[in-house]
Amino acid sequence: MAGDDLPRTKQGAAVIDGVHTDVVCSAFSDRIFVMITQYEKMGTLVHITPDTTPADTRQGNFTTRVLLGNDEPVTHVFAKNIASKICLAPDSKPILLSIALKEHSPALLKSLQDLVMQYRVW
Repeated sequence: MAGDDLPRTKQGAAVIDGVHTDVVCSAFSDRIFVMITQYEKMGTLVHITPDTTPADTRQGNFTTRVLLGNDEPVTHVFAKNIASKICLAPDSKPILLSIALKEHSPALLKSLQDLVMQYRVW
C-alpha cells in the first residue's frame, strides 16, 4: 500500500462568537472533504465543483449541489465562499462540504474561512 493512497487529515476547533466550532479537513486522491460543525455532528452535505472555464478568470466560479440536508440559499453562499479559499489553483479537486451552523453572518463566514485555512491539507 502506497502512502499516497491514504487521505491526509487535520482537525481542530475554535470558539467563534462564543460558539464552539469543530473543523475536519481531509484530502483524498479525487476530492477534498471539509466538515464544519457547531452541533458536534454532520450537517448539510454540499458537493462543490470548480467550474473549468469561469467567465472572469480572476474570480473562481463554482457549482454547488446539496446532497443531503437543507437546501437553502445561505448554504450555497457559504459553500461557494469557503470553496473560494480552498480552490486557488485552476485544476482544483471537487469539494464535499458538511456544514452545521447555529447562525449565519458575514463575520462568521470570514472566521470559518480563516479556520479552514488553518487546517488545510491540500
